[in-house]
Amino acid sequence: MNVNKLIIAIAVLLFTTASYAQRGGVNWTKEGNAYYQNVGGEIITVTLPKNERKTVISRSLLTPPNGSPLAVRSFQLTEDGTKALIYTNTKRVWRQDSRGDYWVADISKNTLTKIGKDKPASSLMFAKFSPDGSKVGYVSGHNIYVEDLATNTTKALTSDGTSRMINGTFDWAYEEEFNCLDGFKWSPDGKSIAYWQIDATKIKNFLMINNTDSIYSFNVPVEYPKVGQDPSSCKIGVVDVETAKTTWLAVPGDNIQHYIPRMEWIPNTNEVILQQLNREQNESKIFIASLTSGTVTEIYKENDKAWIDPLDGFTWLNGNKEFILESEKDGWRHLYRVSKDGKKQTLINNGPYDIISVNLIDEKNNLVYFMASPTNATQKYLYKTRLDGKGKLQMVTPSVLPGTHSYSISPNGLFASHSYNSSVVSPVNEWMNFVTLNPLTMEGSITNQLAKQQAPKNKVEFFKVKTEDGVEMDGWMKKPDNFDATKKYPVVFYVYGEPASQTAADVFGAGRNSLYAGDMAKDGYIYISMDNRGAPVPKGAAWRKSIYKNIGVINIRDQAMATKKLLETYSFMDKDRVAVHGWSGGGSSTLNLLFQYPEIYKTGIAVAAVANQLTYDNIYQERYMGTPFPSTEAYVKGSPITYAKNLVGNLLYIHGTGDDNVHYQNAEMLINELIKNKKVFQMMSYPNRTHGISEGAGTREHLSLIYTKFLKENCPPGAR
Repeated sequence: MNVNKLIIAIAVLLFTTASYAQRGGVNWTKEGNAYYQNVGGEIITVTLPKNERKTVISRSLLTPPNGSPLAVRSFQLTEDGTKALIYTNTKRVWRQDSRGDYWVADISKNTLTKIGKDKPASSLMFAKFSPDGSKVGYVSGHNIYVEDLATNTTKALTSDGTSRMINGTFDWAYEEEFNCLDGFKWSPDGKSIAYWQIDATKIKNFLMINNTDSIYSFNVPVEYPKVGQDPSSCKIGVVDVETAKTTWLAVPGDNIQHYIPRMEWIPNTNEVILQQLNREQNESKIFIASLTSGTVTEIYKENDKAWIDPLDGFTWLNGNKEFILESEKDGWRHLYRVSKDGKKQTLINNGPYDIISVNLIDEKNNLVYFMASPTNATQKYLYKTRLDGKGKLQMVTPSVLPGTHSYSISPNGLFASHSYNSSVVSPVNEWMNFVTLNPLTMEGSITNQLAKQQAPKNKVEFFKVKTEDGVEMDGWMKKPDNFDATKKYPVVFYVYGEPASQTAADVFGAGRNSLYAGDMAKDGYIYISMDNRGAPVPKGAAWRKSIYKNIGVINIRDQAMATKKLLETYSFMDKDRVAVHGWSGGGSSTLNLLFQYPEIYKTGIAVAAVANQLTYDNIYQERYMGTPFPSTEAYVKGSPITYAKNLVGNLLYIHGTGDDNVHYQNAEMLINELIKNKKVFQMMSYPNRTHGISEGAGTREHLSLIYTKFLKENCPPGAR
């Protein structure tokens, strides 16, 4: 229910294959001394450190007979580099353009061949080469197919696929909440394919209504498992490519009351490893299934009082005898080396800090590189430590560059792309020699680029505020231009507040409101955002998981008490002009703040909010709120409609009627409650727009205008 999840899911969609590794947005070659780029309709390599360019796939090769050059969305190469699989003509499935057309460019033969010619246009999903490059597997119409490139023949490996019996990909909830899109994996020997089968035949449709695209309205059904409804059934099959016979893995447990968010082949084996979560998502088990013996063995189990996140995947060490596991079981997000049988576990990094993300496992040099920020939760830096668990934490990023960093490190650890930004630094990037940690050229260095930037006159200020409950929160504040501390200014709070997104980060764009038509600082607003308990910031598991069964309560009190403290501390904040706004989970927080603390917040603008937590999908809401059995008390207590009767201030509510994520029924339920309690408010609905409310000419401009007009009228700008 967070717009930011779109960014994550798009990153998951992009291919990673044996022929090149995509780390942080850079498509590295297998060797790691070069990277791929799509330039001018051609695919080239750029070899470091001298930036030598070489065409790998020419524009002419990417041009079908009697056609136009293919618009390359992404590509992958075979292990030997003689063929490329081109993804083009893409279409959206929910939020990602995960279906399209695929073409094989044979570089050695200079030929271009379309895959799945007998299938509808833009219907193929997640096509990938077999390990030896002789075949291409893909999903179309919820079935898995394999095409032999030598004979140009196609074989269906599954035949029972429908919109509800889903092979090789996922349903709405798995995609949205587990970032599961590509649902099949070639075995290392290329003789079989492991795949997910999602049985959504018992999931009810949520019916949206399209009133504008036809004289007669029509339903738009979305298979959507709501809170309290059983999830889709999930199981893993391994299909023999030669016989098209599927063997189902006998994973223990009810496959309706469990999820399988991750599954992979163990390299160079005939074994599959998978993670299973129970429905409450507070118990995680890891199983290894042997296709040779037919056994399925539990090798790892972990429980949590709140929830356990899906793994990012499995990285193998020591000749595939150990793998890396990320866990919060000691109170911090740490890395462990786990033996294949699960009997030995070695803590890699010990200390009161969280791993934010892993950048490189350098087994040769006994090092692991990762993003972390032990002392400032608003920032991100690169650190390293020994892979054997015997090292100390070492900061790699220069401490003279405070802010948010990201790194894309080549697979061989020789080069890296280093990106940096902060609230006062627009994004800059440099190519590095990762061994010496020096830029490849001084001209292209971050230091040189920063010398050309002008520091903003009105900087965003970062602060910490401690509430009367003893909770210390990070936040940023952008004051008006020509600020005068002797005067009073209106204050606008930007909030999200739920476990899916951080808002008070030290990034470029902090202090800017993209919904505001104009310049808030110039017009005389103070703009603030703070991260409450439950926000996904590197402050330890206790901070993040304190929101369990308390969404709509603990996060709302944290925000309100922090706002109260700021208003008491700073005389230049006008207590009579306090506004709050947010989108999705932030819209829910906005409503709750306006309704639960009307003495503090006078104006609210909520977009696409979950007004009733019982209407949202079961994977997200049950993860953070527990299942609604035997009682829905926590859900009711945290839902904005419960407090709508308390509205005193000014409310603008905005929602798209075609929102398949947070359904428009939330708007109508909220409206009914407000009407019942004779509460006056303003409402803007956008016909057939989805959760991002971006479709259609003029939509975002209109949204910006109505947002700004309402804010200025009800929370007037300027000093007093």
